Amino acid sequence: MASLTVAKLTRRYGDVAALDGIDLTVEDGTFCVIVGPSGCGKSTLLRVVAGLEPIDTGKVSIGDEDVTQSPPRSRDVAFVFQSYALYPHLTVRGNLEFPLQVRGVAAAEREKRVREAAELLHIGELLDRKPRELSGGQRQRVAIGRAVVRRPRLFLFDEPLSNLDARLRTRMRLELLELHRRIATTSIYVTHDQAEAMTLAEKVVVMNRGRIHQIGSPSDVYVRPADRFVADCVGSPSMNALDGTITAEGGRRGFTREGTSLPVDTRLPEGPITLGVRPEDLIPGEGALSVEVRLVENLGSDRFVHARSSADEIVYRLPPEDPPPKPGERVSLGIREGKAHWFVDGRRI
Repeated sequence: MASLTVAKLTRRYGDVAALDGIDLTVEDGTFCVIVGPSGCGKSTLLRVVAGLEPIDTGKVSIGDEDVTQSPPRSRDVAFVFQSYALYPHLTVRGNLEFPLQVRGVAAAEREKRVREAAELLHIGELLDRKPRELSGGQRQRVAIGRAVVRRPRLFLFDEPLSNLDARLRTRMRLELLELHRRIATTSIYVTHDQAEAMTLAEKVVVMNRGRIHQIGSPSDVYVRPADRFVADCVGSPSMNALDGTITAEGGRRGFTREGTSLPVDTRLPEGPITLGVRPEDLIPGEGALSVEVRLVENLGSDRFVHARSSADEIVYRLPPEDPPPKPGERVSLGIREGKAHWFVDGRRI
């Protein structure tokens, strides 16, 4: 096991900065998830750490070793790709053994490690099957097992569950968590699915356009998003964002929009500002914010009301005991005390 440190990392493709001055430290034994939209640089960062991509500037260290110029083979990392990348002509046993054979591991030790990985991932009964005889979830377990047998210093996962259906993804997330608890190897996991990020991570890294916007625990990035991008990226449904202005009259300050003024903290600066509020922090039936209902999204355990306030789309969570409003009905909304987020020029203040 080992920690990971990258410092001032840049990687350019012509005029495009895939990585733009990345600084990140992942402590030994931590499960770190990098989340962001397609093209934000998260997979490029993973490939740079693995040595599969060169860098323009910066430094990569695994443990106390500077591996910036080291070839992939000598970095002692295991990479699990989005595609299973199994050898179709080999059995499950053969696929698990292959990376050990390449490294010259003795037959007895290979057998021991294969058995341990098979038990850990519940694929012992599949060892004599070929990949074509396996389900998607079983193939993914084999791909993970092929990484586990190597006992690397670092696990790298590049959207490994994206090819699975929703139910199987949920189950595999739980299995990955259990696997991490048992082997406690430093893991870097890339995904665009914020539910995966919040479920799996001890540390979350939110990226966009080659830069890191925030690093923190799942709770930190949800409760205290650093900027509008993080607020929108983390949370489903996303945080509501209402543009307005802070005005001062008679020693009192208010958030003004659409002719409505809400009293606010006197420390907020005057001028243009954005109010952010999570759907669960809007209280229907009380408050000065008036919206028109468009539809009610019934998810079983949760119901979300999609509404409109002038040009803004607003989503609020409906308490289970409340009767659902009808499309076209007007509802007043209030904000739970202490749950308002304020953004100036995109940054949370």
